[in-house]
Amino acid sequence: MSKKDKKGDGDKESNTEYLLKCIIISIIFFVVLILLTIFIIFLVLRPTKPKFWLQDVTVYNLTLSKDEGHYLTTTMQVTLSSYNSNRRIGVAYDKLDVYVDYRQQQVTIPTALNSVYQGKKDVNVWSPFLYGIGVPVAEYMCVDMAHDKIAGLVLVHIKVAGRVRWKVGTWMSGHYHIRVSCPAFLTVDENDSKGDSFKFQQITRCSVDV
Repeated sequence: MSKKDKKGDGDKESNTEYLLKCIIISIIFFVVLILLTIFIIFLVLRPTKPKFWLQDVTVYNLTLSKDEGHYLTTTMQVTLSSYNSNRRIGVAYDKLDVYVDYRQQQVTIPTALNSVYQGKKDVNVWSPFLYGIGVPVAEYMCVDMAHDKIAGLVLVHIKVAGRVRWKVGTWMSGHYHIRVSCPAFLTVDENDSKGDSFKFQQITRCSVDV
């Protein structure tokens, strides 16, 4: 093979490598451009956190027992609503668990809420039952609840924990953790013939952290 032929083959290889590099760089640039555009749109739209309200709480059981320890049995049905105030952004609730908290201790098992997609300006409502049978609690909690009942007011928190995603057009974001805390003020009637009677005071706005 002549030197001229070898040179020609070398030029062809160089051209092929150069073309391949150009294609790869173009693809990377195109992908980065798309991601940057989506990111800028996302920032411009500025998604706001969904708003949550505690609409109602029905207490079927909230009983302390001291048989060989301190235990709390809880049965409640709560009604929660959420509102997406964004004009152009949807919210996908992929996983949400709700439970009752008293004095910063979880006293019911987590109850899973239905996964839903919440469109712009949409409202969703959940009404789960929450259960905690014979949950061990610290002794000070028994004392605190006894004092609360005497005072006629028990404060518990309905908490939600899970993951959400934002949707802009056909694009869906990654997962974000969401934590919701709703104070529930329960008045106590110790003179009820059937035992302590609890009544939910009023609709309350929940704090939301995303």
